[in-house]
Amino acid sequence: MNKPVPAARAAYPHFLAIGTRWMDNDVYGHVNNVVYYSYFDTVVNEYLIRAGALDIEHSTTIGLVVETQCNYFAPLVFPDRIDAGLRVVRLGTSSVRYEVGLFREGDDAPAAQGHFVHVYVDRETRRPVALPEKLRAALEPLVVPNVPVVHKARAD
Repeated sequence: MNKPVPAARAAYPHFLAIGTRWMDNDVYGHVNNVVYYSYFDTVVNEYLIRAGALDIEHSTTIGLVVETQCNYFAPLVFPDRIDAGLRVVRLGTSSVRYEVGLFREGDDAPAAQGHFVHVYVDRETRRPVALPEKLRAALEPLVVPNVPVVHKARAD
């Protein structure tokens, strides 16, 4: 397996400041690995809701996570402030690959970076559907071209 190359802060077009919480730390004195995925969900869904592309209660189309991955480069600890960077590296017919960099406030190199893939489905049938135009329009400003993608989403 190749060692991942951290992407600098400038590689992400959108940021959300997130404060770590006391409960995020584990017995080893740093933010527990599972909490990083919560930060990923937070930056993506915050963006989608604020862009008007996601109504968590009424949208007929919802995103289901089908793939996740995270690489850890440096520990985060409470009371760190995090800048969660967000970009899209693949905007498919029914799926989106989001990439997230978690930066300690003021740092140019990420403490962690990873991705997850949403496949967009009909809320009732759970069958893949084309990305709604409002969602596609909201995501297009986040698309970063020419980023190599190691894995591809299962749908599309």
